Amino acid sequence: MIRKTVSLVVLCALAAPVSAELYTADEFSADDEFFDDFYGSEEMVEIATGIKTQIYKAPAIASVYTAEQIKNMGATDIDDVLETVPGLHVTRLANSYLPIYTFRGVHSIYNPQVLMLINGVPITNNFLGNRNQNWLGMPVEAIARIEVIRGPGSAVYGADAFSGVINIVIKNADDIKQNEIAARAGKQSTQDYWLAVADKLESWEYSMTLEYHKTDGSDKTIATDTQTRIDDATGTNASHAPGPLSLGTENLDFRGEIKYQDWTVRGGLQRRTNGGIGAGLAEALDPEANKASERWNLDVNYNTTLTDTFTLDVQGSYFNTSQDIKNNYTIYPAGAVIGGTLYPDGLIGNPEVFERHTRFNLAGLYTGIENHSLRFGLGYHLGDLYKVKESKNFSRGPDGNILPPGSPVVDVSDTDFVFLKETDRENHYAFIQDIWNFANDWELTAGLRFDDYSDFGNTTNPRLALVWSTSLNLSTKLLYGKAFRAPSFAETGNINNPVTLGNPDLQPEEMETVELAFDYHPQSGFGTVWSFYRYKWSDIIQFVPDVGANSKTAQNYGEQEGYGAEIEVNWQINKQLKLASNFVWSKATNDLTDNDVAFVPQSQFYLQLDWKISDELRAHIRNNWVRERKRDEQDMRSSLDDYVLSDLTVRWQPSDRDIEFALIVKNIFDQDAREPSLNNGETVNLPDDLPLSGRTWLGEMRVYF
Repeated sequence: MIRKTVSLVVLCALAAPVSAELYTADEFSADDEFFDDFYGSEEMVEIATGIKTQIYKAPAIASVYTAEQIKNMGATDIDDVLETVPGLHVTRLANSYLPIYTFRGVHSIYNPQVLMLINGVPITNNFLGNRNQNWLGMPVEAIARIEVIRGPGSAVYGADAFSGVINIVIKNADDIKQNEIAARAGKQSTQDYWLAVADKLESWEYSMTLEYHKTDGSDKTIATDTQTRIDDATGTNASHAPGPLSLGTENLDFRGEIKYQDWTVRGGLQRRTNGGIGAGLAEALDPEANKASERWNLDVNYNTTLTDTFTLDVQGSYFNTSQDIKNNYTIYPAGAVIGGTLYPDGLIGNPEVFERHTRFNLAGLYTGIENHSLRFGLGYHLGDLYKVKESKNFSRGPDGNILPPGSPVVDVSDTDFVFLKETDRENHYAFIQDIWNFANDWELTAGLRFDDYSDFGNTTNPRLALVWSTSLNLSTKLLYGKAFRAPSFAETGNINNPVTLGNPDLQPEEMETVELAFDYHPQSGFGTVWSFYRYKWSDIIQFVPDVGANSKTAQNYGEQEGYGAEIEVNWQINKQLKLASNFVWSKATNDLTDNDVAFVPQSQFYLQLDWKISDELRAHIRNNWVRERKRDEQDMRSSLDDYVLSDLTVRWQPSDRDIEFALIVKNIFDQDAREPSLNNGETVNLPDDLPLSGRTWLGEMRVYF
């Protein structure tokens, strides 16, 4: 497997013209778009401080991916891009194959420790603290750039900017140089269509991207599941295994922006329908389940320069999100025997939640004090879980009586027997940050943010960052940050659940992190970044067994420590070839058991090669090697196999033609790659883990006008 990957990279490198000479510093051309994304010293990042800064001077360990890079790598979903970030691995949950973004060994089932933003506005759902249980992917054609911080960001962004922050910047009129209509199709009946348009009319600017995606999902199957294990114990034959994963979906995405002078209005819609449930809600295959979600957002921004030394940013935003079920969730299939009782129609439960988030933020930047850039502000957030619905055929009905097996599905919404009560949370916050150039080549960033919550109290999170321009081509960074993760509504309010119960007295999780980084960025076509980190994660929220009962209640119980290193290399080999690579080593320990943290890779190696074959033709090859993932200490299965996935993208744009073609092949060697399934003590419901897709191909055509 590894030999295939290395051979492919070497073959492409040797196929380049042998007469091509290595670049010297005076041969670079700013007009060569193929190399624009390679100048790390010119790349700007805003996510670290709220102020645009050259990435090598930013007081954070950050990565930036432009629209051109995203297109060239053949990414069709945001997860394709995020998997290339050093120190970040995208693993999966059995339920709908939800992505779990594991930064530096920080892993949890619902992944609330990662904050995702769209144009700086959070899209967190308070129900479980993640992006949405019915996430079902995010396309990339509307994205201008993705900015990623590895490490804490609560001093700037508040709650959940914990192990990492992902900011998705949407294309505006400056980013859409040509209008575009495109189509893509391939294996698993996958279809993609999109339209991007923009224009400028005097003081007005507008842009719009519309994307449609439909797929049958994966070609992989599950051999045995939870119900297989129950069948073996009870003599039934109810399981749908072996059977295919249910990963189909139909998505519609809209992003739009209108700008007039100092005013900017943005809107977005993510509509998800006909969504499959992966390997099942309880890790029992459910081929008929159909989930949906509708998420729409609106933000109004006023950005103005009041004086030569003072700028003001005002933002109001609204985000509405839902978790809908269009066809019953069959937790266990028809004919299942649960707790000694036969359920002829299966065990059915349909939890639905609807949230709206209103935010207001005021921020000022003052540069009137010599050598200081002072940013300060305040804000308000109302997170409102305004509707909770539930229907089921087990436990208590709307009258409080136990439903006998074989009962029809009944609605318990707006009763005392629903799984979660409607609730809300208010957050008031204030922040201040000073960037101080206290000496030549030295810059100190100090920040503090205070958050007050209506349900669990307040928290204060500082940051300190010292950046030393050690030489013309070398920057050294020493960083300290503290972060917090707010308890989700499920963790504080779960009720009428025979297994897990909420705890209204929970406190936020906390993390302290120290980082050291060296960023070498000469103008010779070669650059490297070496990052080292150590963190302490405390008050981890876990469901702890209750004494004398079969239930578990959420408690601030766990602790974890981690340290590691991340090495990035960018090398512009010659006029035709450029190489990007990163190697990551991570050690994360559960302090309660003194064992290595399960499910996360202890090392990863990523290698990509861009080859400009001619002015019309270019190729992109990338390889991702995921290594050394441990099982939980109570899981008796053999160790997880490492895997290498290799992808290939070839693009052809005929000269003087407003058309472009591409062939995208993922997992070109059809490797059997798997992400770990979970265990409950020694019990494992999916013993063969979670298979990733085999070889898939897509053909693409873009027309510019």
